Amino acid sequence: MKSQFSFLRFFKSQPQVIPGFGLSLGFTLFYLALIVLIPLAGIFIKSSSLSWEEIWMTVTHPRVLHSYKISFGLSLLASLINGFFGFVIAWVLVRYSFPGKRILDALIDLPFALPTAVAGITLCSLYAPSGWIGRYLELLGLKVSYTPLGILLALIFIGTPFVVRTVQPVLEDLDQEVEEAAISLGADRLQTFFRVLMPPLIPPLLTGIALAFARAVGEYGSVIFIAGNMPMKSEITPLMIVIQLEQYEYAKATAIAGVMLVVSFLILLCINLLQSWSSRYQRN
Repeated sequence: MKSQFSFLRFFKSQPQVIPGFGLSLGFTLFYLALIVLIPLAGIFIKSSSLSWEEIWMTVTHPRVLHSYKISFGLSLLASLINGFFGFVIAWVLVRYSFPGKRILDALIDLPFALPTAVAGITLCSLYAPSGWIGRYLELLGLKVSYTPLGILLALIFIGTPFVVRTVQPVLEDLDQEVEEAAISLGADRLQTFFRVLMPPLIPPLLTGIALAFARAVGEYGSVIFIAGNMPMKSEITPLMIVIQLEQYEYAKATAIAGVMLVVSFLILLCINLLQSWSSRYQRN
């Protein structure tokens, strides 16, 4: 009873900007259930209309298995590439002054504002064999459009802002006096970077990579045009879901979507655990 009164007294002692804890919590749970939990539960409920054998045959079909490799493999690779180059872009935007810096900073958010279909058509036009860039790559024997390489390019395009915008504010808040102190104590540039600057940047960097991965896995509009959608070569898992929906196989579509949901959750969980471990390591 005493612990219950302490619990209630804790919330009463906090400044209440919005209505009380009970009403706020109820609204939060209702909104979360309506927007997130019920739709996700609907995926598994709809899939349950199939037998276990039918579900297994649907999610392990050769075309579907290959689409998993394309979607998850290229999404993970794209997020890692964005992790490196996004960090470099954030570093340049924060640490250097140059003409056109504000324009470059604004262009980082372009994938957020640009409709994904427009991005896909633009990339396809640029990197097609007759495109402005693709024609020169063809001379080098490199084909981008209608290949997994084109899918990777589209996923990198839509994921770059996530890394830059998560690392940039943390990098801006770093005190440069700490760097100067490390240098004055005899640390060289590499030691200062990896032992002083990098530790507080690892958690936001991992967060940016996780966000870029989550966006890439479910991406459809910017990928569908440049992928070519050739069976067993450049089909993505969202396309497999759309194909099932067009054939009115709603249960099979939700079964494939359920696999995507579970695998995405496990990968994001691993990234978040790594981020949590990194934060605890820094505190210790």
